[in-house]
Amino acid sequence: MSNTFNHLIPESPAHFINGQWVTASDSSDVLNPTTGKVITRVAMGDKETVAQAIEVAAKAQISWAKRPQPERAAFLESWIEKIKDNHEALAQLLVTEQGKPLSEARGEVDMGITMLRYAANFAWKNQGEVLAANAPGQHSVTREVPLGVVGAITPWNFPLALFLRKTAPAIVAGNTIVLKPSEETPLCSLALATLSQQAGLPNGVVNVVCGSGRVVGDALVKHPDTALITMTGSTGAGKTIMKNAAEKVIPVSLELGGKAPFIVLADADIEKAARDALDARMSNCGQVCICNERTYVQREVYAEFIEALRKAAQDVVVGDPMADGTTVGPKVSVPEKEHVEELMAETLKQGAKVLWQAELPKDRALSGGNWVAPAIVTDLPADARILREEVFGPILPVVAFDTLDEVIEKANDCEYGLSSYLYTRDLSNALKISDALEYGEVYINRHGPEEINGFHAGWKLSGLGGDDGEHGYQIYVKRKTVYINYQ
Repeated sequence: MSNTFNHLIPESPAHFINGQWVTASDSSDVLNPTTGKVITRVAMGDKETVAQAIEVAAKAQISWAKRPQPERAAFLESWIEKIKDNHEALAQLLVTEQGKPLSEARGEVDMGITMLRYAANFAWKNQGEVLAANAPGQHSVTREVPLGVVGAITPWNFPLALFLRKTAPAIVAGNTIVLKPSEETPLCSLALATLSQQAGLPNGVVNVVCGSGRVVGDALVKHPDTALITMTGSTGAGKTIMKNAAEKVIPVSLELGGKAPFIVLADADIEKAARDALDARMSNCGQVCICNERTYVQREVYAEFIEALRKAAQDVVVGDPMADGTTVGPKVSVPEKEHVEELMAETLKQGAKVLWQAELPKDRALSGGNWVAPAIVTDLPADARILREEVFGPILPVVAFDTLDEVIEKANDCEYGLSSYLYTRDLSNALKISDALEYGEVYINRHGPEEINGFHAGWKLSGLGGDDGEHGYQIYVKRKTVYINYQ
């Protein structure tokens, strides 16, 4: 294996614990989704590996928490510089293990840098409040203090950004972290761990244990010294984590599935709405929790929107994600590919029509990749499974509606509640509909990604807790009230 990122990952399968590479007796292949070929092998941990990492993290956390918060934030600034120095190598590693186009991968590295920079700005934040005293000579304060060891579980769709999204606020608040990356995309996490060491972060503050969710993830949740679990992933996995965390009565922060509605009213900028609807569906091959999962268009502009959508689709290029001009790469894995193909086949069987479908790459070198043809489908039955179940792939269903009450009902008739979109020039309708949408995020006349100073949180089966902003930071601290009598 000869790549620009070799210096960032271990030469042989290993976990990153206490600032060192810890070899493993068991390992697994990491596959390139573009070609289906093996990139390298990665360590597979067990319950004992997790216990070792948490023991190290617990010891390191005592001294780490004693450092002033500005000092902890300074390490994040050093980490930023190391990431900048390796920007292209990280982007190429991300493409290689995850499959998104290189332009998107570069954007994800930039996103990760922004997350670190934002967390570093908490260096001088208020860390509590002074309470009104009940009597003379008394003083009362409520302080923010770190939780201890944070257990983090990250998914495969944004493996680099989500590593930093969870790690940066956790450690600047005074915690240490043990992170389990997805088995599909563990290499970016190992690379960032390498760079954290080069940035001078003390040993034990950041630890990475690779392995399966059923083994490593389960052990991380159940370990008695884990003080918080923050996880981004499937709703099924989130429910299991909540059950196990309840036995210990520890907090959890879960960002789970999504089924975002994309609503276009008759007075919207139709060309912009069509472009954004397509971009919000095809980004990262549709593998984004806030992706446009179902598009609702007011009937009087439906035909106009369909033509604008068909025109915008001509710019979609499926191919080698390392190549210039590629806008859609492969699905991350064979099971993910098969899930989308199954939903598409069932949708067509139910009578839906294909408005447009992209061509797959013909390069024989890419024949082993996890390719799915992006498509736009119309004329769907009201009970179509594709309108209710998370697709997480580049299939865009479009449905006409008549009244505002009708589309609000359709949008909310869903077990998920993460993100939603609304396109209109009418401020009154924009506010009325955004008030009625049962989602943690509403984007009006724009699509994602979310902003780092916002609060990325879902309702219903999309999770609880959340990331980003002041509210995201608060997940990583607990409060202690001190009552003082100084008479």
